[in-house]
Amino acid sequence: MGVSLADNDGEDDDFSETHDINVTPFIDVILVLLIIFMVAAPLSTVDLPIDLPTSSATQQKKPDKPTYLSIKPDLTLAIGENPVHRAELIGTLDGLSDMSKDKYVFLRADKSVPYGELMGVMELLRSGGYTRVKLVALEGAPGAPAAGAGQP
Repeated sequence: MGVSLADNDGEDDDFSETHDINVTPFIDVILVLLIIFMVAAPLSTVDLPIDLPTSSATQQKKPDKPTYLSIKPDLTLAIGENPVHRAELIGTLDGLSDMSKDKYVFLRADKSVPYGELMGVMELLRSGGYTRVKLVALEGAPGAPAAGAGQP
């Protein structure tokens, strides 16, 4: 409850109540939520150790919940950060609640993955009905070495 110290033009000298909303607790809650989202946002990204090649293509807008299929240097597959066997790839993609055949699959492959293996995974996707595939690369000049590459 608040009070007003304004002049009451001769009315009784008691303090009168004000009927304004106190927004301080609301602001405190908003600031706490902001901090929580700022801390949680970086944790929702895919973090597999894959050395992606660079590309000079312009960056495109990323969808809200992209589905990343990664080919690791040891030629194992992972959807997001979850490993998956090649024989179970299409079944696992079909089982994802936010995945459909008309959505893009973002394919990430390490630099050391042979071209034939990359094409084999793309053929698996095509045979399962996933024909919308985007290849993921790092931004940069195609001839420039990646950060830390080429150093002993």
